Amino acid sequence: MKPVAIALALLVLAAGVAHPVQAESFKDRLKRSLNRGGTVTEQEAAGGIREAMAQGVQRAVLQLGQRDGFYGDDVLRIRAPGELRRITDAARQLGAGRKVDEFELAMNRAAEKAVPLAADVFADAVRQMTVRDALDIVRGEPDAGTRFFRRVTEDRLRAQFLPIVSDATAQARVTQRYKALVGRNSGLISALGGSEAVDLDAYVTDEALDALFTVVAEQEREIREDPAQRSTELLKKVFGSR
Repeated sequence: MKPVAIALALLVLAAGVAHPVQAESFKDRLKRSLNRGGTVTEQEAAGGIREAMAQGVQRAVLQLGQRDGFYGDDVLRIRAPGELRRITDAARQLGAGRKVDEFELAMNRAAEKAVPLAADVFADAVRQMTVRDALDIVRGEPDAGTRFFRRVTEDRLRAQFLPIVSDATAQARVTQRYKALVGRNSGLISALGGSEAVDLDAYVTDEALDALFTVVAEQEREIREDPAQRSTELLKKVFGSR
């Protein structure tokens, strides 16, 4: 079994796995159940949110950590840094889009290689989640779980992503392509008020993290709103089966 597959399996086992219903109806139902000694205990509620978040981050890692996970998504695709965006857009219109495509493809491939590392980091976060953390997420906003994960994992994820991104961009000669593009258009970049000094590896890493947490938030929202996404008995009990 591949390391990424093992890590994702551990992520699921670390807490459970699933997807959910309408946030308000669920929160109200859970509050009544807990306050009136209902069938859902605090431990079950905490276990349910652990399973839900484990499932959400697992799906996010699988979605983005595959070929074209970034590049094939029009919303999440990593494009040229802001300083170069007008230059690259103009290049496409003038028939020189292939070079821009190669540059952007290399950045997206680097992000796709880095994302699978998130499986282990997220699994640790799920295991370390306390009952209080889980209940706060359950009773919080629709993206409360995502905010929790971002707060406790982002620094570690950035530290692990960056070397992978740096290695991938070096192999794809992204920096050389960037410097060539900037060199040919430095005057125009300055005229547009841009800067030639962009740390591409840091840029790709930050874009990858933003995309990852965007997808995690989408998964969390689906878990809270869609009964069909609840894949275990505990999730169905905590979040409801319909």
